[in-house]
Amino acid sequence: MEQKRIYMDHAATTYVKPEVLDAMTPYFTEHFGNPSSIHSFARETKKAIDHAREQVANAIGATPSEIFFTSGATESDNWALRGMAYQHKNKGNHIITTAIEHHAILHTCQALEKQGFEVTYLEVDENGLVTPEQVKNAITDKTILVSVMFANNEIGTIEPIEQIGAVCKEKGVVFHTDAVQAFGAVPIDVNKMNIDLLSITGHKLYGPKGTGALYIRKGVILKNLIEGGAQERGKRPGTENIAGIVGLGKAAELANEHMEENAARLTALRDKLIDGILQQIPETRLNGHRTKRLPNNVNICFRYIEGESLLLLLDRAGIAASSGSACTSGSLDPSHVLLAIGLPHEIAHGSLRLTLGACTTEEDVLYTIETLKTIVERLRQMSPLYHKA
Repeated sequence: MEQKRIYMDHAATTYVKPEVLDAMTPYFTEHFGNPSSIHSFARETKKAIDHAREQVANAIGATPSEIFFTSGATESDNWALRGMAYQHKNKGNHIITTAIEHHAILHTCQALEKQGFEVTYLEVDENGLVTPEQVKNAITDKTILVSVMFANNEIGTIEPIEQIGAVCKEKGVVFHTDAVQAFGAVPIDVNKMNIDLLSITGHKLYGPKGTGALYIRKGVILKNLIEGGAQERGKRPGTENIAGIVGLGKAAELANEHMEENAARLTALRDKLIDGILQQIPETRLNGHRTKRLPNNVNICFRYIEGESLLLLLDRAGIAASSGSACTSGSLDPSHVLLAIGLPHEIAHGSLRLTLGACTTEEDVLYTIETLKTIVERLRQMSPLYHKA
């Protein structure tokens, strides 16, 4: 009998949808001209990039001229933070962010601190939420940027972005959000939400890896991250990844078109998975806000067991999951996000992230619950800390 294979790690990455691959394929072979040239081959690829720019802009309520393509969200985050810091260092040297950001933000902030910038890391509550009041109280006359993620990649909590944006607008401070997990999953309107800078990537929404974008509101000025060419209107040099950009555009369009139905389906499966685990496995807790969370995110702590052992046994049972961010899952330290929401080390170590996607079925969810029951019981029996009542 063939081993079941269930992918529950969509927050780490997704497959490329056939429609996206079909849109990309001609740009590997047939339409290959360098968009910076002036012949017909170049015009074909330039037109494709312009179309993708429109698709991405439409997905967030921006104008195409405000979208700049990058190699992914890590580059976009670096560009937003470093670009603002270096451009406006004469005005101020203070940046505000949160303790639960992705390392693309946290590590960049730490690097900027070594260069003399001051960073305030806002604490979050037990659900991973930061408040607009916290942001307001942290702003000084030296603050040049506020960066708060749209939704957390580990625990799925969605932050009050619109209200934080309103605070930043009132105070005249540029507002950046890392929207990697939210883009294509929940509605985003950069104007309504007063977002000035927004980072996205392609591979979280069934697009290709190695593609992303930074939305830069018209009028916001930031230094280039790299130099060397006139591409992306002189702001992001380097010959464009045409096929990747086309794929990102198509993936954004598809996600936007089907967002409501996808969110409803995933939320129902997510809640079935959460309820099944919490009701059928004792001494478990849900991490992140119960309702203000991404439609596909489940993050649970199991007492008395190590997350790594859980992952290995799940993998053996054909279930792919993670214990936190895929970018740091090789680390033995507990998640900085779980520590920030107040979990002690020993409980944070027993965390599991299950993130659902386009191919997830109810059968997958039920199989995962049953498999977890068996594995958790087995691991607890081996744990010296576990005493069965």
